[in-house]
Amino acid sequence: MAGYKETPRQKMIGMMYLVLTALLALNVSKDILDAFLVVNDSMESTNESFATKIASQYARFESQYNLNTAKVEDYWTTAKDVRQKSYDLIEYIDNLKVELVAKSERMSTEEALSTFFTKQEYPDQFNPGEVREQYVLNLELVPTKDKYDETTNYLIGQNKNGKAYELAIKMTEYREYILGIIGEQFADKIGLVTSGKYHDATGTPQDWEYYNFYRTILAADITILNKIIAEVQTAEFDAINRLYANISEKDFKFDNVAAKVIPKSTYILAGQNYEAEVLVAAYDSKTQSEVKVLRGADKISDANIGKAQVFESENGTVKLQFPATSTGPQRYAGIIEMLDPRTQEIARYSFEGEYIVAPPALTVAPLKMNVLYQGLKNPVAITAPGIPTDKIIPTITKGKLTKKDDGTWDVEVPSTEKTTTISAAANIDGKMLTLGSFDFRIKRVPLPVASIAGITDGVIDKAKLLGAAAIIPELVDFDFADYYYEIVSYELSTFRSGDLQTTGTIRGNRFNDVATNFINSAARGQKLFFERIQAKGPDGVMRTLNPINLEIK
Repeated sequence: MAGYKETPRQKMIGMMYLVLTALLALNVSKDILDAFLVVNDSMESTNESFATKIASQYARFESQYNLNTAKVEDYWTTAKDVRQKSYDLIEYIDNLKVELVAKSERMSTEEALSTFFTKQEYPDQFNPGEVREQYVLNLELVPTKDKYDETTNYLIGQNKNGKAYELAIKMTEYREYILGIIGEQFADKIGLVTSGKYHDATGTPQDWEYYNFYRTILAADITILNKIIAEVQTAEFDAINRLYANISEKDFKFDNVAAKVIPKSTYILAGQNYEAEVLVAAYDSKTQSEVKVLRGADKISDANIGKAQVFESENGTVKLQFPATSTGPQRYAGIIEMLDPRTQEIARYSFEGEYIVAPPALTVAPLKMNVLYQGLKNPVAITAPGIPTDKIIPTITKGKLTKKDDGTWDVEVPSTEKTTTISAAANIDGKMLTLGSFDFRIKRVPLPVASIAGITDGVIDKAKLLGAAAIIPELVDFDFADYYYEIVSYELSTFRSGDLQTTGTIRGNRFNDVATNFINSAARGQKLFFERIQAKGPDGVMRTLNPINLEIK
């Protein structure tokens, strides 16, 4: 886990939480509400991507368990327990989101699910390579997303007996369980903390539950719950990485000689060749061997060995190559004959293998994101196993495809659509072969986070503020390096002698003379408010960014 340094994902979550905390302190205008929706959408997208990474790690862990059960079993048993506890907590939070929407809309959970939730596919960490369906909230459709009466009553309750207190207990139990695996020395690197000191605007002490969920609008409740899910995923990933690190793959021992089949691929296209390497573990590479293989058989015996095909070894290995003349499951069996250096007699080692010959299949792989973004040239790789890329002819239902010099494609999609489909065919031996199609979601580019000297809210030295001299928009955890926003205008205001003073609209992102004078004349402890920050992306659409509230040190 590389010393538990903060990952870009953890830094992004922290930044989002700062933005969320700032938003909670402001009146819920339409712009603020829209900001909640943007933060929540970004959090859900990040959680979905991280779920894929976690599922891959479990698959890797299980592979090591299958290789050496005796050595890995204890670690794998604990990893499965981590997986189950993480799943249970995330499922509890997902169900809590459904209950919140139902309470806020004063309807049953069944009605809430059918009205405001849609089913989406997520990686199934319990079954590597498979997916499971999960309900995902479309928060924008919920009419009461800016209300808090029903949700506060449900989460806090009359005598602090609401669901938030039950959630806090579950978070604490899960956090203590994870720390029992990775070690208490990393406690400050794990989220899910509910025992801190919290105060309201008047300085009155509050508990974690009251601070986060009392009179908090539904949109903010959902965003906070998605942030907690992100912290659960991070803790889960750290725990399984710690368990996996305890397995030393270099310690695996082979105490007997066995035949091994290493296929180049077990999934090939009709018309291609099946290729594999057959070798014997723990023997001298200079030893020459002979391999006899019979296709369609489960075992080589004296009765059928005469029908077997003979392959000679080269540098201790034998390369198999079979023509794929028919589709479907294929099997073969064989024996390796080699000189035993101890007995100087010919020894036989049996092996068997199987593979699948399948019809051609299309792969359309986005190179940066799992969705297509409006206003961007989204790079994708369009390939099919065994088919040269120059033979593939792709089409798109809504949008434009442009081929690049490196063989990949740029996809541009319209801003008026929600989905599009990329299909492809290939010219194989003079015949057009349909390869398949992939559906993609179309989304807007997320909003950047506006900051000055890397700060969005808090205390700053006057000299540092003047030295920064500009508002910088930053796209957090967004992989398109050539996509950027331009600050078009902003306003700077402050209170002096009880009166609100403002600069009016300032064009561009830099501090002009008026803004510089505002800052120079500010006293220690005086607050400066950078608001109505307008930004424009390459698509030409004007967006309102988060305000920046700074206090002079």
